[in-house]
Amino acid sequence: MNNWIYKVFLLTFLLSILFTSITNLIAHNTNQLVIFFMIIFVIVIAIVFDMISTSALTSDEASFHAMNSKKIKGAKEAIYLIRNNVKVVSICSDVIGDILGIASGGLGAVLAINLSQTTDFNVAITGIIIAAFISAFTVGGKAIFREIAIKNNAKIIFRFGKIFRIFKKKLK
Repeated sequence: MNNWIYKVFLLTFLLSILFTSITNLIAHNTNQLVIFFMIIFVIVIAIVFDMISTSALTSDEASFHAMNSKKIKGAKEAIYLIRNNVKVVSICSDVIGDILGIASGGLGAVLAINLSQTTDFNVAITGIIIAAFISAFTVGGKAIFREIAIKNNAKIIFRFGKIFRIFKKKLK
């Protein structure tokens, strides 16, 4: 258990550096519209990973055993993801989801400052409105797509199993 905690801590730390560096580099060298679309993109990715974690929690592995016996690619990985659903949730929702939440907030702050410098908008009010938009879009999007994830959990975890299989092969 402790080993898992250290791995998650290190993964979070490294991914946070990576995501924050990339978004900051892009945000500080681009215009407001691009920053706005970056915020949307980051939120959408967070919603997708939330769907994956919900699917891992709510899927039943039984249907994947028949697929695995027929050697259907991605079924074995789907079973692995379902059996390790707590770790999948930790990585998808906690690690990636939280990092992307922080990144979207950072991008929102950059956008608020940028807008206040190029217009007569008050930076505090602009920041509050942008933060509210980010929060509402993130929470609302997760709520909508969590229901979709529950209804389509097997399809989602199977597709993610296929993607996971490709990454697993490339890492070997």
